[in-house]
Amino acid sequence: MKLQACVFSTPIGWLGLVGADKRVWRLTIGHRRSEDAWSDLKQHFAEDSVTERDWNPKLKKMLEQFAAGKVVSFAEVAVRIDHRTDFQQRVLAATQTIGFGEAISYGKLATLVGSPKAARAVGAVMASNQIPIIIPCHRVVGSRGELTGFSAPTGLDLKQRLLDMEQTALKRKL
Repeated sequence: MKLQACVFSTPIGWLGLVGADKRVWRLTIGHRRSEDAWSDLKQHFAEDSVTERDWNPKLKKMLEQFAAGKVVSFAEVAVRIDHRTDFQQRVLAATQTIGFGEAISYGKLATLVGSPKAARAVGAVMASNQIPIIIPCHRVVGSRGELTGFSAPTGLDLKQRLLDMEQTALKRKL
Protein backbone atom coordinates (compact mmCIF):
# COMPACT_ATOMS: atom_id res chain seq x y z
CA MET A 1 0.00 0.00 0.00
CA LYS A 2 1.35 3.39 -0.99
CA LEU A 3 0.91 6.06 1.68
CA GLN A 4 0.36 9.69 0.79
CA ALA A 5 1.57 12.67 2.78
CA CYS A 6 1.24 16.41 2.85
CA VAL A 7 2.65 19.17 5.03
CA PHE A 8 0.94 22.52 5.50
CA SER A 9 1.18 25.68 7.57
CA THR A 10 -1.42 26.62 10.20
CA PRO A 11 -1.67 29.10 13.08
CA ILE A 12 -0.47 26.33 15.44
CA GLY A 13 2.58 25.54 13.32
CA TRP A 14 3.31 23.19 10.46
CA LEU A 15 1.26 20.01 10.36
CA GLY A 16 2.15 16.81 8.53
CA LEU A 17 -0.48 14.28 7.54
CA VAL A 18 0.02 10.70 6.29
CA GLY A 19 -2.67 8.31 5.18
CA ALA A 20 -4.02 5.90 2.63
CA ASP A 21 -7.46 5.85 1.09
CA LYS A 22 -9.40 7.89 3.67
CA ARG A 23 -7.67 6.51 6.78
CA VAL A 24 -5.16 8.57 8.76
CA TRP A 25 -1.93 6.86 9.74
CA ARG A 26 -0.08 9.76 11.33
CA LEU A 27 -0.41 13.46 12.08
CA THR A 28 2.45 15.56 13.33
CA ILE A 29 1.73 19.03 14.73
CA GLY A 30 3.30 22.23 15.96
CA HIS A 31 6.48 22.39 13.90
CA ARG A 32 8.24 25.68 13.24
CA ARG A 33 9.26 24.82 9.68
CA SER A 34 7.93 22.58 6.91
CA GLU A 35 11.26 20.71 6.88
CA ASP A 36 10.77 19.79 10.54
CA ALA A 37 7.31 18.38 9.86
CA TRP A 38 8.62 16.37 6.90
CA SER A 39 11.53 15.10 8.96
CA ASP A 40 9.19 13.97 11.73
CA LEU A 41 6.96 12.13 9.25
CA LYS A 42 9.81 10.50 7.33
CA GLN A 43 11.44 9.05 10.42
CA HIS A 44 8.40 6.78 10.84
CA PHE A 45 8.11 5.46 7.29
CA ALA A 46 10.41 3.97 4.68
CA GLU A 47 11.37 6.64 2.13
CA ASP A 48 9.78 4.78 -0.79
CA SER A 49 6.52 4.04 1.05
CA VAL A 50 5.27 7.65 1.13
CA THR A 51 4.32 9.84 -1.83
CA GLU A 52 4.07 13.59 -1.40
CA ARG A 53 0.58 14.63 -2.45
CA ASP A 54 -2.26 16.86 -1.29
CA TRP A 55 -3.82 13.88 0.44
CA ASN A 56 -7.40 14.13 1.74
CA PRO A 57 -8.05 17.84 1.07
CA LYS A 58 -11.30 17.70 3.07
CA LEU A 59 -9.46 16.57 6.22
CA LYS A 60 -6.68 19.07 5.58
CA LYS A 61 -9.30 21.86 5.45
CA MET A 62 -10.85 20.62 8.71
CA LEU A 63 -7.43 20.70 10.39
CA GLU A 64 -6.78 24.20 9.06
CA GLN A 65 -10.16 25.35 10.41
CA PHE A 66 -9.42 23.75 13.79
CA ALA A 67 -6.00 25.43 13.92
CA ALA A 68 -7.67 28.76 13.11
CA GLY A 69 -9.88 28.42 16.20
CA LYS A 70 -13.06 27.04 14.65
CA VAL A 71 -15.24 24.37 16.29
CA VAL A 72 -14.49 21.16 14.40
CA SER A 73 -15.32 17.53 15.19
CA PHE A 74 -13.01 14.76 14.05
CA ALA A 75 -15.12 11.99 15.63
CA GLU A 76 -15.97 10.47 12.24
CA VAL A 77 -12.45 10.54 10.79
CA ALA A 78 -11.12 7.05 10.08
CA VAL A 79 -7.82 6.37 11.81
CA ARG A 80 -5.36 3.49 11.76
CA ILE A 81 -5.18 1.95 15.21
CA ASP A 82 -5.58 -1.74 14.32
CA HIS A 83 -1.83 -2.31 14.82
CA ARG A 84 -2.24 -1.46 18.53
CA THR A 85 -3.15 -3.76 21.43
CA ASP A 86 -6.79 -4.19 22.39
CA PHE A 87 -6.34 -1.91 25.43
CA GLN A 88 -4.63 0.77 23.34
CA GLN A 89 -7.37 0.60 20.70
CA ARG A 90 -10.07 1.03 23.36
CA VAL A 91 -8.25 4.03 24.87
CA LEU A 92 -7.66 5.70 21.50
CA ALA A 93 -11.24 5.08 20.35
CA ALA A 94 -12.61 6.53 23.61
CA THR A 95 -10.27 9.52 23.34
CA GLN A 96 -11.56 10.23 19.85
CA THR A 97 -15.06 10.70 21.32
CA ILE A 98 -14.02 13.43 23.80
CA GLY A 99 -15.92 16.49 22.64
CA PHE A 100 -14.47 19.76 21.46
CA GLY A 101 -13.69 21.96 24.48
CA GLU A 102 -14.03 19.09 26.96
CA ALA A 103 -11.33 17.57 29.12
CA ILE A 104 -11.16 14.26 30.96
CA SER A 105 -8.64 12.85 33.41
CA TYR A 106 -6.41 9.87 32.68
CA GLY A 107 -8.14 8.03 35.53
CA LYS A 108 -11.64 8.71 34.22
CA LEU A 109 -10.60 7.61 30.74
CA ALA A 110 -9.17 4.41 32.23
CA THR A 111 -12.50 3.79 33.96
CA LEU A 112 -14.41 4.45 30.73
CA VAL A 113 -12.46 1.73 28.92
CA GLY A 114 -13.00 -0.78 31.73
CA SER A 115 -9.61 -0.54 33.45
CA PRO A 116 -10.13 1.80 36.43
CA LYS A 117 -6.63 1.27 37.87
CA ALA A 118 -4.84 1.92 34.58
CA ALA A 119 -4.43 5.72 34.59
CA ARG A 120 -0.67 5.44 34.03
CA ALA A 121 -1.19 3.00 31.17
CA VAL A 122 -3.66 5.46 29.63
CA GLY A 123 -0.95 8.11 29.94
CA ALA A 124 1.47 5.85 28.06
CA VAL A 125 -1.09 5.41 25.28
CA MET A 126 -1.56 9.19 25.08
CA ALA A 127 2.23 9.67 24.90
CA SER A 128 2.39 7.29 21.93
CA ASN A 129 -0.64 8.72 20.12
CA GLN A 130 0.35 9.05 16.46
CA ILE A 131 -2.70 11.08 15.48
CA PRO A 132 -3.03 14.08 17.83
CA ILE A 133 -5.93 16.52 17.39
CA ILE A 134 -7.94 13.87 15.50
CA ILE A 135 -7.46 11.59 18.51
CA PRO A 136 -7.44 14.57 20.91
CA CYS A 137 -4.92 13.53 23.54
CA HIS A 138 -4.56 17.23 24.44
CA ARG A 139 -8.00 16.91 26.10
CA VAL A 140 -6.69 14.32 28.60
CA VAL A 141 -5.40 15.94 31.79
CA GLY A 142 -4.30 15.03 35.30
CA SER A 143 -6.74 14.14 38.06
CA ARG A 144 -6.90 17.75 39.32
CA GLY A 145 -7.06 19.25 35.86
CA GLU A 146 -3.30 19.84 35.65
CA LEU A 147 -1.53 19.54 32.33
CA THR A 148 0.88 16.66 32.01
CA GLY A 149 3.07 15.46 29.16
CA PHE A 150 2.51 16.40 25.55
CA SER A 151 4.99 15.21 22.96
CA ALA A 152 4.47 17.91 20.29
CA PRO A 153 7.53 20.07 19.63
CA THR A 154 6.45 22.85 22.02
CA GLY A 155 5.06 20.43 24.60
CA LEU A 156 2.74 21.68 27.31
CA ASP A 157 2.65 25.18 25.83
CA LEU A 158 0.90 23.79 22.75
CA LYS A 159 -1.39 21.60 24.86
CA GLN A 160 -2.51 24.66 26.84
CA ARG A 161 -2.88 26.68 23.66
CA LEU A 162 -5.13 24.01 22.10
CA LEU A 163 -7.31 23.80 25.21
CA ASP A 164 -7.58 27.60 25.44
CA MET A 165 -8.32 27.87 21.73
CA GLU A 166 -11.18 25.38 22.05
CA GLN A 167 -12.68 27.24 25.03
CA THR A 168 -12.49 30.53 23.14
CA ALA A 169 -14.11 28.98 20.05
CA LEU A 170 -16.98 27.61 22.14
CA LYS A 171 -17.58 30.99 23.77
CA ARG A 172 -17.66 32.69 20.36
CA LYS A 173 -20.14 30.11 19.12
CA LEU A 174 -22.59 30.75 21.99
